[in-house]
This record gives sequence, C-alpha cells and structure tokens, in this order.
Amino acid sequence: MTGDPDGRFRIASISKPFTATLVLQLADEGRIGLDDTVGEHLPGLLPYSEPITVRQLLQHTSGLLRDLPPHLTWETLPEIGTERFEAYTPERLVRASTDRPLQFRPGTSWAYSNVGYTVLAMLVEKVTGQRFETALDERITGPLQLSDTASMRSFPFVPGAAGRADLTEYDYSRYIGAGSMVSTADDVNRFFDALLGGELLSPDMLREMTDTVPATTPDGAYAGYDYGLGIYRMSLGKGCGEAWGHDGSLPGSGTLSLHRPDGDAGMTLTVNQNMTAPPETAGAVFGVLTTALCGEDTQPRIASQAGSATAVADQPPMPQQGGYPHRHGNS
Repeated sequence: MTGDPDGRFRIASISKPFTATLVLQLADEGRIGLDDTVGEHLPGLLPYSEPITVRQLLQHTSGLLRDLPPHLTWETLPEIGTERFEAYTPERLVRASTDRPLQFRPGTSWAYSNVGYTVLAMLVEKVTGQRFETALDERITGPLQLSDTASMRSFPFVPGAAGRADLTEYDYSRYIGAGSMVSTADDVNRFFDALLGGELLSPDMLREMTDTVPATTPDGAYAGYDYGLGIYRMSLGKGCGEAWGHDGSLPGSGTLSLHRPDGDAGMTLTVNQNMTAPPETAGAVFGVLTTALCGEDTQPRIASQAGSATAVADQPPMPQQGGYPHRHGNS
C-alpha cells in the first residue's frame, strides 16, 4: 500500500465517476437528455435493434457486454505481458465488443459494462467537439485544480508514480472513459468532495446521479450495493450509515474511494500489489476505510458482507490477483 498522497497511480474504474460527471454536465446544459438514445447522437455505432439510452449506459442497465471478446482481452498474466502495449481507438473497441448479442433487453436488468463507458466518452467527444481529455481538463480537473489527474489514453507510463507496483506500464486506450485515468489520493478525494458537495452538478442533476438501482451478481443475487449514474452507494454497517464512491482494479493497483453523502468525510486507498497481494488484502482495505469513516467504536461492515468495494462489479477475479478481486475488465 502507498502512504504517499501526492503519488500518482492508475485509478481504473474510478474513472467512471469522472466520465459520468462530464455527461451529466452536458445534460445540465441541455445538450443531451439522459433518456436520449445513443443512436440520436452516435448514429450507426451500436448494431442492435433495441434502443439504448444515455441513462442506461451510465447505470449499467444497457445490456452491453462488459468488455472486449475473450480472444482480445487479457485473460492471463502471460497475455498481459505480450498484449499490454496494443492500442485501441474507441471506435475499434466498441465495434469489436458489440459483435455479440446484448446480455438482456436494455433497462430490464443490471450488468457492469466497461464498453458502455467508452461509448459515453465518445458521446462527450461528439457533443463537445473536443477530445475526451480536453473536456475533462476544461470542465473538471482544471477548475478543481486537480493537477495530478488525467486520462492517459495510449501513454504507457505513470509520471511521479506513488511507488513500486506489480505492473504500471501499458497502453490503456482500451478503457478510455471506463478506466484510463491516473490520479492521486488527494485529487480523488477533492473530486468526490466537489461532486457530492454540489460544485460540479446542479441539485437536480446530482439527484439524478444518486438515484440508484440494485447492483446484482452474474447469478442475479444482490451484490451488496446500489448503483447510480456513475457512482454507487453502500452501507458501512450498523451505526455507521452509508457512503458513496467507486472502486477500480487493474494489473498493478486496486483502489477504493468512499465518501460521506455530504462530501465532508472520505478516504481513498490504493493497493500497489494487485496481482500478488495475499487473500486477506481485500478485508484489510475495507477495514481501514470503514474505520476511518466510522470510528473504532462502531461495528463496520466487513468486506465479505460489502459485496461491492472489492468483489463487486468485476467478477470473477483474474488469476493470481490475490485478495483484491475487483478485476477491471480482464486487464
């Protein structure tokens, strides 16, 4: 684990709240509607007859598959070693990931989808006429002075890295909008403070963002958390209340960021041995965060009960990923 709040690391799926905020800002401005279909803005991108809405992409209820097809994903550690510098354009990724049927009719179930967030990044680019990275800088990281936060696309290095990790160098353009960002603990905390504190969205749009549906496991069971539009809510246990945030995992780092609903308290913690960490790491990470938010005299929910923060959206764990099984998209 790193104790350097100024050191950069890959935040993986914690990129999703940033992407969602960009989309919701455009909705605030009346430039898109949450119930607009993808085809209204990106005609011909998705090959399905069933219309998919912006809201469904944000909330993982679109039915889109999670990732690239198996022959193009990082299923094993040797594949990471041989394929980690392959670049993808968003168009190539989406077309390669949508050559299979939807998992379910849009709006009828829940399933985590990295592909959906790449579509949202493309939507941001289409509506703003800017690259995703430019929109991110002008709308979020610049105004909040998050100088250590950026979407890296194909840039394979992490300048000013927090410390040694299992793996840090690879092309993560296959997760533009879904998991391509680097940041620091301080910057992530500042972002969530601003988001939950009403600095980035109107009150109406923040209410939309925090309107949740139950997240479910692949077998249909409740996953232990409720997903809004790019962020999730979870209970921290008896006497502790609830928190909002997101988690993310990829080869080299696993990160969890949880915050009180008013943004007044929160914590971001990253593990820098995400592939080789011992099995008890997930419980330790969740225990540190809940103790920080709840205090030592409460009865915080243990990791095995939490569902989300570690085992959540990205089941099953990648081989040899230790005890931090939020696997960010076969990567």
